[in-house]
Amino acid sequence: MRTISILGSTGSVGKSTLAVVDAFPDELRVAGLAAGANVELLAEQVEKYRPSLVSVKSVADAERLRALVKTPLEIIPGIEGACAVSTMPEADTVIAAIVGAAGIPPVHAALRAGKRVGIANKEVLVAAGDVITRAAREHGGEILPVDSEHNAVHQAIRCGTHRELQRIILTASGGPFLHRDLASFDDITIEAALAHPTWRMGSKISIDSATMMNKGLEVIEAHHLFDLHVDRVDIAIHPQSIVHSMVEYVDGSIIAQLSTTDMKFPIQYALFYPERLEAPFARLDFAKIRTLDFLTVDPHRFPAVELAYAASRAGGSMPAVLNAANEIAVERFLAGELPFVGIVDIVRRVLDRHAGKVQPIGSVEDALAWDAWARNEARRTDVAIAR
Repeated sequence: MRTISILGSTGSVGKSTLAVVDAFPDELRVAGLAAGANVELLAEQVEKYRPSLVSVKSVADAERLRALVKTPLEIIPGIEGACAVSTMPEADTVIAAIVGAAGIPPVHAALRAGKRVGIANKEVLVAAGDVITRAAREHGGEILPVDSEHNAVHQAIRCGTHRELQRIILTASGGPFLHRDLASFDDITIEAALAHPTWRMGSKISIDSATMMNKGLEVIEAHHLFDLHVDRVDIAIHPQSIVHSMVEYVDGSIIAQLSTTDMKFPIQYALFYPERLEAPFARLDFAKIRTLDFLTVDPHRFPAVELAYAASRAGGSMPAVLNAANEIAVERFLAGELPFVGIVDIVRRVLDRHAGKVQPIGSVEDALAWDAWARNEARRTDVAIAR
């Protein structure tokens, strides 16, 4: 029996993780759950899975949860609670799916406690990659990627050694605006940006897919996960989202991982690695696929991608600033404060202001400090200027 804790249990990845638990009731047990403000759904999860420890966003949320739940349990609010859930002695695996920089402290704590951490939160490694990977090395923790792209790479690199690795090829759907007229980008609505063609995700991740900032963040994440310079991490647009990523070896062989567009596959892989268990989930039907298309990234359509490459090459605090500025820009777009094209413009302006201030990230506190700086910068950027 494997015992798990879930950070972000009420989000899309958290719910998919619990679906995997449902599929393997004799193999998996839930020890702890951490969520934000979706207290009603969390209460349902608590009643069904009976964790012994739960974390919520605030004291008020904790009081609401206690009023809804009949089962006795410990509830700890805030980051302290998320860290408590991630370090529970009885939990051997932690699925980390808290969106944004809020996921950094509990992931760091879990790795320092020697846990296996399935990371679905790109921002953790983007903003604090050196700190996170060092914690795993020094304390016996293990990082397994849950993002479908990095999970695919993790599977593909089992076919060779690191010295045989030539490059990683991350695939991207291209989002909802792959073929949209560039002249109409000023008119993109929130609803259109949220309408992802192949995946069902939360709002922030859906917008990142529309700008393709998500793929830029994944490039930085791949650098940390697989110890490869970003210039050896490429992106191929693959609208069908069936090939989740590829690895090219020095002899020219390319190994690809394919499956349906269902997050339960990479989650199951992370939970049971290195074993493979028979899954009850939908399988690929090659007769229905017909074609697999691959396109290059248009830098005029998706300028966020090059911003991410440049931030990674700059190193230090620059990726943390990129990530935080993007989070605020997306938040402002979803609030109706700026146009779609303003997201990348704001990020670029914040990066330009940081260019002479880049510092090494030596601790979680360093990462969070630069995260806070970039958020403030992104909030104060004039919307009229961003246009």
